[in-house]
Amino acid sequence: MKKEPKFIHLRLHSEYSLLEGAIPVKQIGRFCKNTRMPAVAVTDTNNMFAALEFSTLVSAEGVQPIIGCQIEVNLQSGQSDVMQSFEKNYLVLLVQNDVGYNNLLKLNSLFYLGNKDSQTGLSIDDICSHNSGLICLTGGANGPIGQLISDGHKAKAHALLEQLENHFPQRVYVEIQRHPISDGHNLDIEIFTEKTLVELAYELELPLVATNDVYFPSREMFEAHDALICIGDGTYVDQKEERRRFTTEHYFKTQEEMVALFADLPEAIKNTVEIAKRCSFKVNVREPILPKFADNEVEVLRLQAAEGLNERLSKIEPVTSEEEYKKRLDFELKIIEEMGFPGYFLIVADFIKWAKSRGIPVGPGRGSGAGSLVAYSLTITDLDPLRYSLLFERFLNPERVSIPDFDIDFCMDRREEVIQYVQEKYGNDKVGQIITFGALLSKMAIRDIGRVLQMPYGQVDRLSKLIPLEGVRPVSIKKALADEPKLKEEANSEEVVGRMLTYAQQVEGLLRNAATHAAGIVIGDRPLDELVPLYQDPRSEMPATQFNMKWVEQAGLVKFDFLGLKTLTVVQNAVDLLKLRNLDIDIGNIPLNDKATYDLYSSAKTVAVFQVESAGMMDALRRMKPTCIEDIVALVALYRPGPMENIPAYCEVKNGQRSLQSIHPLIDHILEETQGIIVYQEQVMQIAQLMGGYSLGGADLLRRAMGKKIKEAMDAERPKFETGAAKKGVDKQKAKEVFDLLEKFANYGFNKSHAAAYAVVSYQTAWLKANYPVEFMAAVMNCDIHLTEKLNVYKQEVERLGIQLFAPCINKSASTFSVFEQNIYYALGGLKNIGVEAMEMITKTRGNDLFINIFDFARRVNLKRVGRRPLEMLTRAGAFDVLDSNRQKIFNSIDALINYSTAVNDEKSSSQVSLFGDSGEDLPEPRLSKIDDWLPMEKLSHEHMAVGFYLSGHPLDDYKSSLKRNNIINFSEVEAKVKNGASIIKIAGSVTARQERKSARGNRYAFVQLSDPTGIYEVTMFSDVLEISRSNLEPGDNVVLTVDANIEGGQLKMLARSVQLVDKAILSGTSAGLCVYVNEPNVLPSVASVLERAKKAVNSKSIGPIRLYLMHPSLPGEVEMELKGKFPVTPEIKGALKSLGGVVEVEDF
Repeated sequence: MKKEPKFIHLRLHSEYSLLEGAIPVKQIGRFCKNTRMPAVAVTDTNNMFAALEFSTLVSAEGVQPIIGCQIEVNLQSGQSDVMQSFEKNYLVLLVQNDVGYNNLLKLNSLFYLGNKDSQTGLSIDDICSHNSGLICLTGGANGPIGQLISDGHKAKAHALLEQLENHFPQRVYVEIQRHPISDGHNLDIEIFTEKTLVELAYELELPLVATNDVYFPSREMFEAHDALICIGDGTYVDQKEERRRFTTEHYFKTQEEMVALFADLPEAIKNTVEIAKRCSFKVNVREPILPKFADNEVEVLRLQAAEGLNERLSKIEPVTSEEEYKKRLDFELKIIEEMGFPGYFLIVADFIKWAKSRGIPVGPGRGSGAGSLVAYSLTITDLDPLRYSLLFERFLNPERVSIPDFDIDFCMDRREEVIQYVQEKYGNDKVGQIITFGALLSKMAIRDIGRVLQMPYGQVDRLSKLIPLEGVRPVSIKKALADEPKLKEEANSEEVVGRMLTYAQQVEGLLRNAATHAAGIVIGDRPLDELVPLYQDPRSEMPATQFNMKWVEQAGLVKFDFLGLKTLTVVQNAVDLLKLRNLDIDIGNIPLNDKATYDLYSSAKTVAVFQVESAGMMDALRRMKPTCIEDIVALVALYRPGPMENIPAYCEVKNGQRSLQSIHPLIDHILEETQGIIVYQEQVMQIAQLMGGYSLGGADLLRRAMGKKIKEAMDAERPKFETGAAKKGVDKQKAKEVFDLLEKFANYGFNKSHAAAYAVVSYQTAWLKANYPVEFMAAVMNCDIHLTEKLNVYKQEVERLGIQLFAPCINKSASTFSVFEQNIYYALGGLKNIGVEAMEMITKTRGNDLFINIFDFARRVNLKRVGRRPLEMLTRAGAFDVLDSNRQKIFNSIDALINYSTAVNDEKSSSQVSLFGDSGEDLPEPRLSKIDDWLPMEKLSHEHMAVGFYLSGHPLDDYKSSLKRNNIINFSEVEAKVKNGASIIKIAGSVTARQERKSARGNRYAFVQLSDPTGIYEVTMFSDVLEISRSNLEPGDNVVLTVDANIEGGQLKMLARSVQLVDKAILSGTSAGLCVYVNEPNVLPSVASVLERAKKAVNSKSIGPIRLYLMHPSLPGEVEMELKGKFPVTPEIKGALKSLGGVVEVEDF
């Protein structure tokens, strides 16, 4: 006979009480079993995030789940005279049955969705109006009753308790808690309120209940939990100011400990068991629920699919007979109908058709859904699955019941429009986002704990960086301490570091924050809060489910992925730019055999081409030399860790350098398109079908078992495969070999449907670049308009393509990158600290009526609305050069111009029209400051500040001759130097960035990014060079590097041996002279002045003669004269002379 429990925990905070609870849901069942507790309640603070997960996991361990919530109450309305000083107070609601669960869903959703105007907490009226099926615990000393008592308002406490009893008849329990502190006494507030709470319970004949407010598993975690609370509250562990604190007793106590603690109130203990018996509800997993799309969805789907297929076949070249297409369509429809998903296909097709009808770009497909002919017929996807040999069973397998999942790519800029359409069609209350949770991984745990312990930021940052990564995730602190000697040494050498790491290990892995899934949307057939609790992310207007992606589907809601793919925006932008040339491109129907496109792939000129722009991909393209779309599909699938090792074999077979190896005549044709290599999961399935006698559904199960390395399943499948192969005449040894091959490649194999869809998008971008490079590059730059590093890369590519990129111009540039006469004009909105919207105001004002001068600009554009900072950036970038070429004059006059513009616009708006002209026209133009323009190097520096890189020139331009004399090469010459082997070279560059790292041994190294007039490049620097050169490696420094350069894996690698500032590096070079060409005699005094100042100011060893070449109509021809003496011959002097009006050119000789 089972022993009756003495006590049940009714107040437990899991890790879903974010940065408050420290008990992982997965461990709750084990704690209960260890303490022989047959039931337990989870009452997370203001949320039900864990409801389904907790219910499922603990019930699987034989423990009864009690669903609850500790919910914040707002008593200010009606009781403001007594409640204003209180911070937060809570009631605890426990679910008895279905009705209670639905009411708690409503209440918890209302907490987030109904809390507007900064009001927090639910009102008592809200709670009382949703009372059915719920048990109410009064919250103890920190509940509203306890708070009223502690504030000396017993009568109000009495009235509130009566109100609760009236609405929760026989379902209100007066809650008492005892959390002894170090001296054995309870918390002051618990001591102060307990007597009155007991008296009120007896007066109103209400039962008492004893709870322990559980936040962490054991006393040993108290200090780490205290730090966790500080992380959540933004406080410090050792601060003197008041902060929230718990006691060592807020842990998961045993029944015996609780019985002893409340020995004087045994009924309060006994009532915990009574409450557990009254709560007989478990949150159950539901079958998928979808909104009803049509009365007869099966019939509607069949009709739409048949019509859609006919339309598709009329526009494509079918790869087989129409009968085969219809046979495949009917096969798929039968499975869809049997599995109950016609509505799902219709819903997805509906919003995709709506998007396409509004001109919103939609991707051709993504994931295994591209293998469905029904999806292709409904225009959900744009890939003919028969053309690419894609399998429907990879998407929807009748032998593996699972919810279908179409991942849909939309144009990044217009994705929200599609979501809005779905909300309007099905109802805002039936559509929601999906919550996600961020965890305290090791690096973050170290940073957070270090902060609340008030450790120096630099020290915490250094310790965090000692945690190695495994892939993209940091390893655990425990593993890092074992593998990283320096971390262990730090922990042993300093007490605070050891303390920090101890705490961090204890909180590591706990949940830290809630956010929303980037793409997932759920659509219900009823208001979502009737199915799941809802959450409101402060950054979003759309509610989100409180269950994450895994559990929301088990709650019956079906997820739809609305993904934003930037490439679709690029393609659409390029197509729109081509329309300005009266070229109407249907990107979905471009030829897949375009020679120019495959030439571009083969030459690896694929900067900005989707999926193939990395250096590794470029190397693979050069080796592969693709000639058909199947090659691109294979490359997308192969270019991943593991399968990547097969790229050389694929390329060699394709290009005739190696013969194709036969595996077995039965299956060779399946591998023909991939040069005899298993590349796709679909090939694994087809081989299992043709050789092993599997159905495709069974083959998909085999693929999954192999991919997940489920040994028992594979052991069971091997004899089945060998038996099936024997029936096909395959001997046992060959069948064993093929099964082993499948086992190896099932884990490597890629989803062909996904690879094919993304290969098509890649081809579209390559086709645009090969055939319309100007519009394509402008579109690419528009999509990364605020990413300076990428714009710099694209600028280099534009120059390589021979396209002219004009600097920003207030009269010719648009707010975005634009094309005119096959040239690209830099976007005004592409400058730093400038928004596209602000620049649209300027371009709309300009229209076709160009600005005449800077005053015309100030009159017509409200410069106050544009702002000082954007005007500075426009000036630095040279956008006003067309109106006044003296940038420094305009820059120093910006305030005067803003004031003038404001006065003109104020007069316009006041409608006070002058007798002498339009409003504001008679205001005097301000006097602009009289100042010389910036020198060339200064101009470039200001331009760099505005653009983020050098656009109209480069700081090394004036060093060109000096560098050449010193055998210092430019980047464009490097590859030729190392083509025949590694070489030591000298190369100059302007530093753009430096990223320092630490090796496993603790040595520092760096990747330094530089640029020269011919391109951008990166140099690796080890600690010996880095330490002595760091001061010369700040962004903007011009340096000469001696490097070891060689080609590794098709990529140029450069390792620095030494670094020297460029001015020092060229001083030792051969002295030269300057030829100065002058066409205005009045500039000669200025030339003399520059040279004399240089002689006095510049301490340079590089001196030489100066020759003047005078060119003027009054002269008989070009007159040459050499100045007496020698002068400093430096790039700076050369630039200063060039900047003088009347100086045509300055050359070295």
